[in-house]
Amino acid sequence: MLSKEVIGKVLSKCMITGGDFAEIYEEDTINNSLGILDNKVESAIGGRSYGVGIRIFKGLKSVYAYTNANTLSSLLDTAYKAAVALGDLKNEKEIFVNDSIIVPNKHIIKYYPGDIMYAKKIGVMKMAYNSAKEYSTDITKVSVSYSDKDQRVLIANTDGLCVEDRRVRTRLGISAVASKNGENQTGFEGPGRSMGFEMFNEINPVWHGEEAARSAVTMLHAKECPAGKMAVAIDNGFGGVLFHEACGHSLEATSVAKGNSEFAGKMGEQIASSKVTAIDDGTIKNAWGSINIDDEGMESQRNVLIENGILKGYMIDKLNGRRMGMKPTGSARRQNYKYAPTSRMTNTYIAAGEDKPEDIIKSINDGLYARKLGGGSVNPVTGEFNFSVAEGYLVKNGAITEPVRGASLIGKGSEVLMNIDMVGTNIEQAQGMCGSSSGSIAVNVGQPMIRLKEITVGGR
Repeated sequence: MLSKEVIGKVLSKCMITGGDFAEIYEEDTINNSLGILDNKVESAIGGRSYGVGIRIFKGLKSVYAYTNANTLSSLLDTAYKAAVALGDLKNEKEIFVNDSIIVPNKHIIKYYPGDIMYAKKIGVMKMAYNSAKEYSTDITKVSVSYSDKDQRVLIANTDGLCVEDRRVRTRLGISAVASKNGENQTGFEGPGRSMGFEMFNEINPVWHGEEAARSAVTMLHAKECPAGKMAVAIDNGFGGVLFHEACGHSLEATSVAKGNSEFAGKMGEQIASSKVTAIDDGTIKNAWGSINIDDEGMESQRNVLIENGILKGYMIDKLNGRRMGMKPTGSARRQNYKYAPTSRMTNTYIAAGEDKPEDIIKSINDGLYARKLGGGSVNPVTGEFNFSVAEGYLVKNGAITEPVRGASLIGKGSEVLMNIDMVGTNIEQAQGMCGSSSGSIAVNVGQPMIRLKEITVGGR
């Protein structure tokens, strides 16, 4: 990684137009990905990416530039071009940098990706493939993906920070397609961890393959979901994507600082049912969305966003913290060196409540049980959203009955939060990728089973 002498010279160059803060983000990443389709290895891609991002603040103004060349001349040229975008030349200030500190890894890695042969990785993929393909004769296509990432970063700034970190992630993806009479339904499972290959000591690829197939087959034989306003029970795990999308993004300073959030200016107010406590926690051991430090070098922390329905905090990065007059919360993240960091989620979830899942189902006379949610869209300014239900069932007289497909949940984030009137004990988290202005990043979503006393369900 860059020497302290080089870092000092580059940071000094950043300040030649009167900037009041400058930062260097150096990244060296090795990525591997494998793909199986119809029991054949279709792709095997390995790559290495390297680059340096340079960011400068001048009050509330910010400029970001990057290069994949680490020669001193290239770095100084990049810093110069970024600096002059902020104003006229002034006297250059000499900046001295201490030796970098290597951050202790809270997420212990036993088997680094580079030490594992492709044959072992393919073996795990085959286990998932076979379990999905053999689940039912209705399964016509199965694809399995495997990816791992070993990333080293160095972050240094004019506040005196100089830290190094290493981040390792592994993920398996299984997609199963069930077909009959020209109709297709898909089931998906995507377990991942901030781990090396030891992830498969706790994740069973056979179970996940069967689960993807089971969901596809169930929906293939389901009838169309009726539409209307009704009570809905949303199950744990990936059900948390509803909070992530409909409310979580609106609690990021990226939206709040500019007033583009329905929750801007509501700190200390009740924005949710008293049953709801929501947390973003990047410190969970080996969780998919966990980090040792964020991409501004701040230590990750557990941030309580909502406590018993009261808005307690936002997720804040350095620049938006300046705009809001609030301290950063260790929430600055980015896909890679090509992106400037901004406030993003890590592991975001609704905390466990006191209601038994079976009691939540029993409380619904005529409604929907959303076992799995799919994709959706949300407007963070208004909070309006639309989410597909990947696997749903009708609930009649307190009992889960027949499966239904084609359902969607339509509403507004603030209204949904107030309409949660039961929160289960069975909290679980699931893995996903979140896209925003600083690129695509690994996140966990999660919750126990919750009940919405009323929401609009789209269907037929």
